[in-house]
Amino acid sequence: MTAIIIFLDAERWLAEAIDSVRAQTLADWELLLVDDGSRDGGSALARAAAARTPERIRYLEHPGHRNRGMSAARNLGLRHARGQAVAFCDADDVWLPDKLARQHAILSAHPGAGMVASAMQYWFSWTGDEADRARDHVPSSGLAPETLVGPPELLLRLLRNETRSPGTCSVLVRRSAADAVGGFERRFRGMYEDQAFLAKICLTSSVVVTDDVVARYRQHPGSSYARARRAGVAAEAELTYLEWLAREVFGRYGHRRGPAWDAVRTILQRHRLSWRQRLTARARAVLRDRLRRSGPIDRAPS
Repeated sequence: MTAIIIFLDAERWLAEAIDSVRAQTLADWELLLVDDGSRDGGSALARAAAARTPERIRYLEHPGHRNRGMSAARNLGLRHARGQAVAFCDADDVWLPDKLARQHAILSAHPGAGMVASAMQYWFSWTGDEADRARDHVPSSGLAPETLVGPPELLLRLLRNETRSPGTCSVLVRRSAADAVGGFERRFRGMYEDQAFLAKICLTSSVVVTDDVVARYRQHPGSSYARARRAGVAAEAELTYLEWLAREVFGRYGHRRGPAWDAVRTILQRHRLSWRQRLTARARAVLRDRLRRSGPIDRAPS
């Protein structure tokens, strides 16, 4: 069993993520710490963890200690993984102690499945604030326990908002399934890299869905998604993902199309329309502001 933690300037959280892997009740695991070009103390922390337990923990980095994005970092981990199944834990998330044991048992019971997708807690209470404790929640899949979903049914449910989206910290993927889809898409460096990978798995493999909570997904303003929302680029990133997904689905099904293609096309058309509307509204606001700043227009005498 291979656990992969990628990190970039995550010194604040990294030790807790590593400890959550060390605390697993399943004894047969290895941990790959993939440094995506950190410039804080996270690199030294990861190197020290690997030096203390070299038989269980390894430190990896890109040549020249370069930053190549989240997908490239996870792919580096996949290339060095020795386990028959892989699990991912971002540096700011934590696993519950029986995460690997429970998911390994499920995957073993379903030899035809490529992935187990369990539940995760949206974790606000890490701050210790009582108000944040009330914000903790666990979305339900809406499916019966240990439901085996064949391709591409889970992706359809996700696109139709009929079930929760699994997170990278809450899945266990059979190594052969990850290799078959070529790992993570390198074009997605910091947003939707997880969704693109999971979409490829859902298009090609059966997935066991369970509402067992196996991880805590930390909510904080420094996350990639939170930063993208503040910068106003989250919607554009979603559109980029949907357009990629449309090409992926069409490339797989071609002229047959069918439900998967129809679902992607519908949501893409809806998203493109809302994106145009937002752009138009923004353009009008800019024009009004410029007219207001320029003052009355002097007309030449006729």
